[in-house]
Amino acid sequence: MTHRPHWWQAAVAYQIYPKSFFDSNGDGVGDLPGIMAKLDELEKLGIDLLWLTPVYRSPDDDNGYDISDYQAINPQYGTMADFERLLAEAHRRGMRVIMDLVINHTSDEHPWFIESRQSKDNPYRDYYIWRDGKDGREPNNWSSHFSRSAWTFDAQTNQYYLHLFSRKQPDLNWENPQVRAEIQAMIAWWLEKGIDGFRLDAINLISKAAGLPDNRPDGRYVLGTDGDYIFSLEHFRNGPAFHDYLQELNRNVFRHSDIVTVGECALLTIADTIAITAPERGELDMTFLFEHTDYYNLVAKDPQKLKEIITRWQVGLHGRGWTGLAFNNHDQPRVVSCFGNDTVYREPSAKLFATLLLTLEGTPFLYQGEEIGMTNTYYETILEYNDVATVNIYREKVAAGADPHLVFEQVRQTSRDRGRSPYQWNAGSQAGFTTGVPWLGPNRNYSEINLASNLADPNSIFHYYRQMIALRKQTPALILGEFVAQAAPPELFVYQRLYQEEVYQVVLNLSETQVSYSGSGQLLIGNYEPADPARLQPYEARLYKL
Repeated sequence: MTHRPHWWQAAVAYQIYPKSFFDSNGDGVGDLPGIMAKLDELEKLGIDLLWLTPVYRSPDDDNGYDISDYQAINPQYGTMADFERLLAEAHRRGMRVIMDLVINHTSDEHPWFIESRQSKDNPYRDYYIWRDGKDGREPNNWSSHFSRSAWTFDAQTNQYYLHLFSRKQPDLNWENPQVRAEIQAMIAWWLEKGIDGFRLDAINLISKAAGLPDNRPDGRYVLGTDGDYIFSLEHFRNGPAFHDYLQELNRNVFRHSDIVTVGECALLTIADTIAITAPERGELDMTFLFEHTDYYNLVAKDPQKLKEIITRWQVGLHGRGWTGLAFNNHDQPRVVSCFGNDTVYREPSAKLFATLLLTLEGTPFLYQGEEIGMTNTYYETILEYNDVATVNIYREKVAAGADPHLVFEQVRQTSRDRGRSPYQWNAGSQAGFTTGVPWLGPNRNYSEINLASNLADPNSIFHYYRQMIALRKQTPALILGEFVAQAAPPELFVYQRLYQEEVYQVVLNLSETQVSYSGSGQLLIGNYEPADPARLQPYEARLYKL
């Protein structure tokens, strides 16, 4: 790895879920002017890269991941002029902005798909994946992420279309060179506007196996969104032309601008990441690491497994590829509720995971609210939920005869709305998010957990993140250094970052018990004051310079 990091390796990124960030006009939905109004707070935190989840025109079946016009802004978020002002204001503060690029699929309301479903000989027919049924059923046994079949029958042309997500998100046919040319032209159009890169949604699903064969029972899989059926990825994860498509995108558009490209890839391995992000490959700059946040690890809450995964990735990827690092996002539960303790030890555990995130190799991504210790949100009735997966699964199971109360308890424990509730700005009405009726209810704990109270307290989670971000930026070893795990009691995660002649040691107590351990060197930051040099408190974190 070069001794001079790329700007995106040294950056600290922040994911904004616009719908829940800040509402500037009182309609209950966050918007682009709302983001612009809060840039000073993000600048104060030390953020220099913003990732916006989709703000394109969309019917909003899946909160913007169903795009009906790639080159227009969803009116609920504002106008293209609002976007351009936001971009200019971010750049003026030294912040770069990347957009979510959803190109595995579109909305079924996209003009391409509207044309595609008109007839079998329509010029846009081959923009999507249409097939005849087989033996009176779907063309194959593929499941979607939101339902048990990835196929929907269209009576107008007597064929099925493929959708790996909801039925309103038909998959594009990447084998069609016209589709790829349209996508490349659209990307170039956005780059002309001056954006700084893309997070590519579900990007390693764009290439499907020839002939679309049935998945085997032992194929690569994840759990479906209801947690009890298998969503197999065997024949559409890292498909035969996947790397060719990425290299073509890079060759034709990406490499001509000083941008960053981040891939969201299902069931990613270290070898996959190297194949995608090694500079000589000419594909993407980084991929998100998800193994530590997959379904099993979230349920198990196993510190030993967490340490094993992080250590394996840090060692295996060093000098060979690059990842984006995160502990939560718009699809995942909140970090303090998942990995930490969101009641008795909420503040120290939030600070511990700030320390971990910001001392690992890879570009750290904070998710909005992480910097003030926001916790999972749970609602009392199904009517309060918005997540398409949550609502669909509840309806399907209840319609099939399941007990509504049991189903509700199941879906509320896994709903993506846990982490999508509005940002908690202050203790005022609706957490200061809106003067109207919010699209999704705020967490009831907003009077206690909010940015205003964090700003007023010099020992708050926000100020701890701010200090950690500043430390990372002025310490090359925390960006490019080699990761070396250290022997320690099982409750602790101890590792060093080595760079040239400098050595930094991180000591983390991942448990809710006191643990004897003697650190050494100059203590740069810790989440307990005063620190007992011979013992770590529950969820205590320390960073030493040796």
